[in-house]
Amino acid sequence: MTSERDRSERARLELQETLDAIEDKLNVPKRFGELRETAAKSWQANPLPWIIGAVAGAIAIGGIIAWAISDDD
Repeated sequence: MTSERDRSERARLELQETLDAIEDKLNVPKRFGELRETAAKSWQANPLPWIIGAVAGAIAIGGIIAWAISDDD
């Protein structure tokens, strides 16, 4: 039979694991570092999609600015 003490100790350990997992997920600097590493590896593997994305973004922003300037309102 499992004693009440064993069950409460197991529950405490499960709660601690859950809290540690939540803390890890909410650790913004750690998550940002992981994202930076992933992006760096992606760039090193194939920079062409990054370049295409940057050019497309620049064209979109330029289009929005041109549209805002030429708007007659």
